[in-house]
Amino acid sequence: MDEARPATDAVRRLTAGEAGAAADLFPLVYEELRRAAQRVLGGGADRQTLQPTALVHEAYLRLVDHTLSGFEGRDHFVRTAVRAMRQILVDHARARRSGKRGGGAARLPLDEAVDSIEVDAIDLVALDEALGRLAAHDERLARTVELRFFGGLTIEETARLLGVSTPTVERDWRFARSWLHERLRTR
Repeated sequence: MDEARPATDAVRRLTAGEAGAAADLFPLVYEELRRAAQRVLGGGADRQTLQPTALVHEAYLRLVDHTLSGFEGRDHFVRTAVRAMRQILVDHARARRSGKRGGGAARLPLDEAVDSIEVDAIDLVALDEALGRLAAHDERLARTVELRFFGGLTIEETARLLGVSTPTVERDWRFARSWLHERLRTR
């Protein structure tokens, strides 16, 4: 049996509103989402206030509470969970920004921050806004950045979730980083 099959079945049951489906799904996707959150959060300053487990739980609760329909399967659920984690991280950055008015932390150039996947190293609010503009230009490019940066996924994992080849993700990743670097450099 395909290892993704039980999770895909649980997602379909969740989408259909079946009682107990959310409880069945969580253990099937938890480890993958926790590893992604751990890669994204790394050892940065946000680890003091935002732990990988808390990020996964918050994202999962948002999905189960507010998005009970429309999942096409396990991969779609994971992509949507990464988007929820992105939103949580951006909301967290906005709250910190409003509390500290920028925080005074030194910022790394986007390409360095993205390469090392250091969430705390760049202005997440500015990145989120730039990703919105990139999505208007090319949705797949924005999803690539979202999965790689906010999801902490590898090129291969990103390719699988987007349904494209690894060379396509590599090209998209290079282009998107360059595009975002240009937009964020002028901020």
